[in-house]
Amino acid sequence: MKKTQSKARRGEGLYIVLISIHGLIRGQNLELGRDADTGGQTKYVVELARALAANPEVGRVDLLTRQVIDNKVSDDYAVPEEPLGDNAWIIRLPTGPRRYLRKETLWPYLDCFADNALGHIRKVGLRPDVVHSHYADAGFVGTRLANLLGVPLVHTGHSLGRVKRERLLEKGLKPEDIESRYNMTRRIDAEEETLANAYMVVASTRQEVDEQYALYDHYRPEHMVVVPPGTDLGRFSPPRPRAPRPPVWQELARFLNKPDRPMVLALSRPDERKNIPTLIKAFAGHKVLREHANLVIVAGNRDAIRDLDKGSREVLTEVLLRIDEYDLYGQAAYPKHHASDDVPDFYRMVTRTRGVFVNPALTEPFGLTLIEAAACGAPIVATNDGGPSDIVRHCNNGVLVDPLDEKAMGDAIWKIISDRERWKKYSDSGLKGVRAHYAWEGHAQKYVRKVKALRKEASRVRRGQQRLSGKLAKADRAIISDIDNTLLGDRNSLRALVQRLKDEGPGVAFGVATGRRLESAQQVLKDWGVPTPDLFITSVGSEIHYGPEITPDQGWSRHIDHRWDRDGLMEQLLDLPGIDLQPEVDQRPHKLSFFVDPEKAPSIHDIERLLHQQDLHANIIYSHDRFLDLLPVRASKGFAVRYLADKWGIPLERTLVAGDSGNDEDMLRGSTLGVVVGNHHPELRRLRGFERIYFAEAGHAAGIGEGLDHFDFFSRCIVPDEG
Repeated sequence: MKKTQSKARRGEGLYIVLISIHGLIRGQNLELGRDADTGGQTKYVVELARALAANPEVGRVDLLTRQVIDNKVSDDYAVPEEPLGDNAWIIRLPTGPRRYLRKETLWPYLDCFADNALGHIRKVGLRPDVVHSHYADAGFVGTRLANLLGVPLVHTGHSLGRVKRERLLEKGLKPEDIESRYNMTRRIDAEEETLANAYMVVASTRQEVDEQYALYDHYRPEHMVVVPPGTDLGRFSPPRPRAPRPPVWQELARFLNKPDRPMVLALSRPDERKNIPTLIKAFAGHKVLREHANLVIVAGNRDAIRDLDKGSREVLTEVLLRIDEYDLYGQAAYPKHHASDDVPDFYRMVTRTRGVFVNPALTEPFGLTLIEAAACGAPIVATNDGGPSDIVRHCNNGVLVDPLDEKAMGDAIWKIISDRERWKKYSDSGLKGVRAHYAWEGHAQKYVRKVKALRKEASRVRRGQQRLSGKLAKADRAIISDIDNTLLGDRNSLRALVQRLKDEGPGVAFGVATGRRLESAQQVLKDWGVPTPDLFITSVGSEIHYGPEITPDQGWSRHIDHRWDRDGLMEQLLDLPGIDLQPEVDQRPHKLSFFVDPEKAPSIHDIERLLHQQDLHANIIYSHDRFLDLLPVRASKGFAVRYLADKWGIPLERTLVAGDSGNDEDMLRGSTLGVVVGNHHPELRRLRGFERIYFAEAGHAAGIGEGLDHFDFFSRCIVPDEG
């Protein structure tokens, strides 16, 4: 490990940070199909990490994922660090509750993941050349991490929320059911934010770029690159002549009257989008196909269907009902268990029986199973929506069909099985096409070329400012408080708090984080008798200064200037009803401030959408139902707190932040110790339940003191587990 780090430090290799949060990720025996969250993406990122690490221009690859400590899953997922071979590691970070959670419930804990990711990178001691997020939740984290570090963000969506929502609506699901089950609005908002910040978006197919990403307001085709994933050609290969039947053959044979018939195989998670019931109907409704072939459905692993999550339970129940409805007993196999090592054997059995592999998904962003099947010599029939069109164009190894047209699906399968010359042509062509277009080595080479083109951004001087001497350089913990209605508001409790800081906190840095401009903050603190803080975060996080000389942090100013179009933002906002510019004295180079009349103005969501459509980038902060601040995407109170903690080496777990309103929320969330004073605004009530956020009974400075006692901040500094 030390050797790898020094190699990267000498500039001999790229340091690449991959982020894939949900599901169960490990280096061996991936539990693909265990649930809706442990599918192709988990395999993709593990193989991508290995392929990149094997490239001679890469020094280190870290795959960051969530640590899971749960007796319902393997202990492997609790191990903090797992090597993936030379130069690559899986790094598992604590995130919210220890137990395994489905991805739709992870959103409240992603700030904590981002903070722990930043801590890991600091521990490694290297600045990444690129942060690469996978899926919407990782995009949320990657945006924050890349912005804090000042490095380029690369993103791979894998599955897009807008596309999924359209398909589920087409299937007849109600919008409210989609929202409650999939947290779809949160997901799409995260995708829009990620696309707005990404320097490069890696797609698997041209169709994904032109038709799926094009649905987004922040779609920028010039940032899209098509780099198809690879497959492990050592693992996925055709059956050897006269090789014995694999062990899984017996598992299938117990279902089938004539197991040697051509196999029609579907292999996927039991997910509604995978459209397995339509394949059953297609098979059952084609009389000749049914008489001459067997249907095999490998849909994850299960002990009892009743114990699965709701989505998987509903899909598998429908599968069994369809099999019973069409009386497919003896003609259909649906095994309960399979190992990761069995997957190539399933494909090879398709080839041995001269069958067909079918991917009937409603939409398929890429179709890795199609590549694996082709590498084993199996012809394919696949959905015409998404990546399979590119695969068939490159490999000429099968047929595309409308996934909702069961007759066309059945006809396509039978035409391949019944025509030996057609079958052999597709089989041979698929083997050649996979080797030419879908090997991991070629993927890694193209990826590295693209990332190196972004390296100029990553190689800028990190902070642009020398460390200052004094208290900040020596402090091992920090207290950062909002000013109005938090620190100030009650003179007696304020005097007590100031005296306590003098008596107990010689090694504690003290700062303020406020929406006020610097001069206003200085004056109001002086009026209330507060000594000059060690640091000022002012103008809602857009400026940082250090006391007592009030030295500006120029590195922060340069850092947040990224994609800031002040004039363009002002022009758009002032055209809207119910929005008026605040006085000039409240405007700053990196802050635009407005008054809002909520009865007349558009919703904040509508304002965000407008800015997206105009390709304008801003961090929008709305508080007290009246004040609207627009900041650069890299600026906020929370970003500033984390920047300072990173810069001065003060752990976030030893940084106590206090606030009372919505513009304090992003600094209260995450790994910091948060105190919400008793006189807080109702908009902060949603933070109740987070172990690291303490809701004080007392208001103002007394509430801060109450929080200091709760966390025993000056002594042991108790850091609760979140969850």
